[in-house]
Amino acid sequence: MDIEDVITFVEVADAGGVSAAARRLGVSKSIVSRRLLRLEAELGAQLLARTTRGAALTEAGITFRNHAAIVRAEIDAAKEIIRPVGDLRGRLRISVPLTFGPTHFAPILAEMARRHPQLHIHTAYSDRFVDIIAEGFDCAIRVGYLPDSNLIARRVGPIYGKLVASPDYIKAHGAPVTLDELIAHEALMQGTETWQFMDGDEIVTVHPRGRFKADNGTALAVAAAAGLGVAWLPDCVIHEYLASGALVPVMTRHPPPSAGAYVVRPPGQHPSRKVQALTELLIERLEENPPLA
Repeated sequence: MDIEDVITFVEVADAGGVSAAARRLGVSKSIVSRRLLRLEAELGAQLLARTTRGAALTEAGITFRNHAAIVRAEIDAAKEIIRPVGDLRGRLRISVPLTFGPTHFAPILAEMARRHPQLHIHTAYSDRFVDIIAEGFDCAIRVGYLPDSNLIARRVGPIYGKLVASPDYIKAHGAPVTLDELIAHEALMQGTETWQFMDGDEIVTVHPRGRFKADNGTALAVAAAAGLGVAWLPDCVIHEYLASGALVPVMTRHPPPSAGAYVVRPPGQHPSRKVQALTELLIERLEENPPLA
C-alpha cells in the first residue's frame, strides 16, 4: 500500500473534497483522484461517496480514516525526529473544548500559526470527549479535573469556578450549605462527573445527581439561570450572570479547588516539537493574562 495514497485519502476526508485536498497537497485533482482509486482498489472497498458538493465518507471510509490518521501522525512524528531543528512543518491536529475554545484558545492558536508559517494547524472544537488516539489528534486542550487515563498531561493554566444557582431556584428549594445537603439538590452536569470541594484543608469528592445534562458549559449556565438546579461552572462562563444577579454563588463555605487547563497527548517518551511549542505558548500566554481565572 502506497503511503502517499493513504495520506491523500486523509487530506480528502478532512478537506471534504478532492479539489480542496489537491490545493493542500499542491498537486492536481487528477493525481488525487488516481491515488484514491488505487487505494480503494487495493482495499476492495469504497471509501468515499462522490457528491456534487465534494465527497462524503462511507462507513468503510470512516473506519479507515481513523486508522489512516494515526499512520499519518506517526509519519509526521518520524520526520520531526530525523529533522529536529528548523521551522516547524507538517500538520498539527488539536481537539479543543467548544465552551472555551473560540474565545480563550483560538487567539493563542492564531499566534501559533503566525509564529510558524510552515505549520498547518487543524483545530476541532467540541465539548464531547474525544479519543485523540483513535481519531488521530496530536493533542487536545482539556479543562477541569482530568480523569485517570494513559494520556500524558501538562497543566498550562488555572481555572477557577463556583457552585451557582438562580434566586428562583433558591426561593423554591433553598440553598445547599453543607456537602450532605448538596446531594439532595438537582445538579446540572455534563455527564457522570464528580464535584470536588474544600472542607478545611481537605478535598472532598461529591457524586451529584440530576436530570438535566449538557456537554457545554454555556448551556448549563442557561439552565441554571432558568432555575433548573445548581451547577459548578468556571468564572469566565458565569461572570455576566453573577454581575446581573441571574445566578448567585452557593456552598461558599466549601469552595471548589482550582481546576486546570491541560495539554494532553498520546503516551510516549517525548512530545513532538509541535506539541511542545504549543504547550510553551499556552503557558506563556496564560501566565501573562490568565483568561480562565
